[in-house]
Amino acid sequence: MSRGERHPVDDFLFEYYPNRPSLLRRWHPGLGIVLKGAEPTYSAYSGYITTPMGVTAEPLGENRRTFVVWLYRFLTLTANRTPFFGCHGIHEWAMVYKTEENRYEDLPLRLSPQEIAAVVDALPVRCSHYDAFRFFTPAASPLNRLQPVRETAPELDQPGCLHANMDLYKWAFKLAPWCPSDLMADAFDLARDIRALDMKASPYDLSAYGYDAVPIETATGRAEYEKWQRGFAERAIPIRQQLLTLCEALLMRDRKDSHPS
Repeated sequence: MSRGERHPVDDFLFEYYPNRPSLLRRWHPGLGIVLKGAEPTYSAYSGYITTPMGVTAEPLGENRRTFVVWLYRFLTLTANRTPFFGCHGIHEWAMVYKTEENRYEDLPLRLSPQEIAAVVDALPVRCSHYDAFRFFTPAASPLNRLQPVRETAPELDQPGCLHANMDLYKWAFKLAPWCPSDLMADAFDLARDIRALDMKASPYDLSAYGYDAVPIETATGRAEYEKWQRGFAERAIPIRQQLLTLCEALLMRDRKDSHPS
């Protein structure tokens, strides 16, 4: 940013996910931890309160409880669903299918529009993630075997999906300040690695940024994509579980605060 340069992987993590670098740098100890001697700094941050022992994250408010309840159900449903590894990243191709528009104007395509269309026509389009599907071109949308909308996300998101696992970073920072920063950092690292594969498997040419293509238009490329996809799904399991545990702890603590013995 200081050099005025664009980056197809890193920029996404601060534009699509609205968590500024300054907020990502901010250290959070996590739920139930009290910081001594931190009053001048942390008491000024949103979400913290000062107690006789020190500064700590505030209790779960009613305005955020609805979200935590929703997220707990959403993550539980996703975690319990059978992972699917047969999409092969065709979603990025469907976003430029039969259109003259380039979603990333500063990135050249490594195939012609006609070749991109031929790949989409030849492969099954099986995207389950709404926030990827909503960017499909009008010509590509009817080709998808699913027609996700935002309301059906809890019923469709599955733990093999790159975007579902990348979104664990979004859920981590939305749970700040209760989410400890080591968990948020793990989710961020996973999201960054997934985004790199997302773009390497796309029809864009990222060689100028040091990324080699994962050519999903070939059987070899699809096999490589699935190998990475399975690895990311494994890395996502403990992160998703820790977020679930945090949601559960927040809701249990909230019930205790609401019904003191």
